[in-house]
Amino acid sequence: MTLTLYNTLTRRKEPFQPIDPKNVRMYVCGPTVYDLAHIGNARPIIVFDVLFRLLRHLYGEAHVTYVRNITDVDDKINARAVERYPELPPTEAIRKLTEETTAQFHKDIAALGVLEPTVEPRATEHIAEMRALCDALVANGHAYVAEDHVLFAVGSMPDYGRLARRSLEEMEAGARVDVAPYKKGPMDFVLWKPSKPGEPAWPSPAGIATPGRPGWHIECSAMADRWLWEEPRVRGLLSEAGLKQPHVFDIHGGGIDLVFPHHENEVAQSRCAHGTRVMANVWMHNGFLQVEGQKMSKSLGNFVTINELLESDAFGGKRWPGEVLRLAMLMTHYRQPIDFSVRNLETAEKLLDNWYRVVGDATPAATSDFAHQVEEALRDDLNTPAAITHLHTAYDVARDGVEANAPARFKAAANMLGLLLSGETEWRKARSSGISVDGAAVDKLIAARLAARKAKNWAEGDRIRDELAAMGIQLKDGKDPATGEPVTTWEVKR
Repeated sequence: MTLTLYNTLTRRKEPFQPIDPKNVRMYVCGPTVYDLAHIGNARPIIVFDVLFRLLRHLYGEAHVTYVRNITDVDDKINARAVERYPELPPTEAIRKLTEETTAQFHKDIAALGVLEPTVEPRATEHIAEMRALCDALVANGHAYVAEDHVLFAVGSMPDYGRLARRSLEEMEAGARVDVAPYKKGPMDFVLWKPSKPGEPAWPSPAGIATPGRPGWHIECSAMADRWLWEEPRVRGLLSEAGLKQPHVFDIHGGGIDLVFPHHENEVAQSRCAHGTRVMANVWMHNGFLQVEGQKMSKSLGNFVTINELLESDAFGGKRWPGEVLRLAMLMTHYRQPIDFSVRNLETAEKLLDNWYRVVGDATPAATSDFAHQVEEALRDDLNTPAAITHLHTAYDVARDGVEANAPARFKAAANMLGLLLSGETEWRKARSSGISVDGAAVDKLIAARLAARKAKNWAEGDRIRDELAAMGIQLKDGKDPATGEPVTTWEVKR
């Protein structure tokens, strides 16, 4: 079965044909490290990890290059650094903020079971490439200098808006654009700007004397160039293959909110700098995320970070293992909107509990009919819901205990989604350590259960027992040796 992917550029599913099967290349926009990554940021991290795993499976680990960047120079970073560390000089505050936030980002996403990308470039390490792009765009008439800024001239590109499928008139009418007197056109955007005192600054391109810093969009164009074309190993492989498509790579991914203006502007910069027809052959975007049916917003009080889900009781009154977050994300197709809810997390946790109970500490099978079924589902535009349906079937077979090696075959299938990568012992430990227990509340429920049982209200007693079990509480019923009265002790499930 051929791998098919939905291409935002063409608005249809298409067979994936890599430029060079020996060197499949993918770029995905990473975080701007000014604050903790929120649960919406986790979705593309997980989605494109699944794609990375699939590409490695299909083409071989050594033949896939996955680049996911770190944006460490940005207006939001500058503002947050001064706000958080007012006692430090601005440049030191910025460095401290970006280093701490990047470290926390890596720790948080590691809990989600994602592979490390092949390369994780930082924007500040690629200033030379950004300056070169600015110079090239000015030289060929697609950019101009005005008041120490370098701006992209949108009117110089006839099919600007092709990715977003918007005409220039529509974009001008609906966009919130920075109205500046030095702009030649209202949609022209900044490639480079002068730095304010205390902000990071580098020598400017295009003959500008004032030190400055890059705009957001130019960063990704430069890093994609560096690691998916200019990197010596990649360039050598492409040359050996006799390829004639410089500065074009296979897949560019990110959230749907990045289509315009970020990705549209990336396309404009890269194509106009290099004279290519496209920047990437396939553009993939994951859908929006809501929290409990509402848009995530700090003003609504439903803004949730990955770290809060992993390490606090902020969502659903407990901590959630990273694998639960991963499965909850994958239960919805990546292009569809997702409603991130406590109920979905509880469903995912229960599934994993059952699955680990069946697979135990089995080693995944080297060959698996179940894994082949999951692979076929993923080949159909990463159809993770269909893949999970196959996992349900595999679980049923493994639970029945009739077919030989079924748990190992089931585990191999789940591994294709980055699930069941550990053993049952590790899962139980992760799950129990993630439970924050209110002892007084547990004692109150146990007292209510004892009262219900004494009144022979068995249904109520069972309901309370199930409620405690859902909280991760293991009950042990017995009798007081002195009085003979029923007593119940409890512990967190391990």
